[in-house]
Amino acid sequence: MTENSVPVELMPTPPMEIADEEVAASERIRDFQTGSVHSWDLVTGADGPGTRMTLFLAGCGMRCQYCQNPDTWYMRDGKRHTVDEVMERVTRYATIMKVTGGGLTISGGEPLLQSKFVMNIFRRCKDLDIHTALDTAGLLGARLSDDDLNYVDLTLLDIKSGIPEVYKRVTGRPLQPTLDFARRLSDKGKTMWIRFVLVPGLTDAVENVDAIADFVATLDGVERLEVLPFHQLGRDKWTATGEPYLLGEVQPPGKELIDRVKGQFAARGINVK
Repeated sequence: MTENSVPVELMPTPPMEIADEEVAASERIRDFQTGSVHSWDLVTGADGPGTRMTLFLAGCGMRCQYCQNPDTWYMRDGKRHTVDEVMERVTRYATIMKVTGGGLTISGGEPLLQSKFVMNIFRRCKDLDIHTALDTAGLLGARLSDDDLNYVDLTLLDIKSGIPEVYKRVTGRPLQPTLDFARRLSDKGKTMWIRFVLVPGLTDAVENVDAIADFVATLDGVERLEVLPFHQLGRDKWTATGEPYLLGEVQPPGKELIDRVKGQFAARGINVK
């Protein structure tokens, strides 16, 4: 960590039993034409290239200390939508998405909790020649078959830490499934944007960043790596959940720290944003 960082207490919050229940519930889903949707957004310059419809699904099996959307944790809190309803909204913006080189991004929460619902949407998108992007932490990447990956044009892959022990403390989950998914995408020649959230005192240690950089440098298909500075925009959402928020006193990273971390990635020949 940096000289002026204050170490953050590293513990999963809330207890992982709650997240485990969410993963178990996702395994019992049998209706793949209907999914739990948190919200929608139409954005330009975020969540992939061009103007994009971003579909945020409800439900997550991780409990990242810096989560900015804890209101997306539970599938039960989302609104049920069919694939047809999703595609009706997507096609409404298909022209502008195609003109700008954009498309549909499915995010969360963790969209792979509802992987078959996601893939049913992506298959419909490809029938309409709409670019598809999947925003995931990769924990459940094994749920996607090789055929499924043919319908994913871009994966926005969050690698939250490079040292397994730090990753588990930050997220409550093991790092290896994410690395395995990244390697699989690389071996299949799939396009990736890697995302890393920089939190002073939590993810900023030189060795933690080096571990990510060393791994990403071995991957094919990585177009860019985005260093996302931590912010406090999610604080009120944490308050609303009633769950303990450990990062309340953490300040966003300064320019010096951001430049140092970007330099670590650039030194491996990685295109850093």
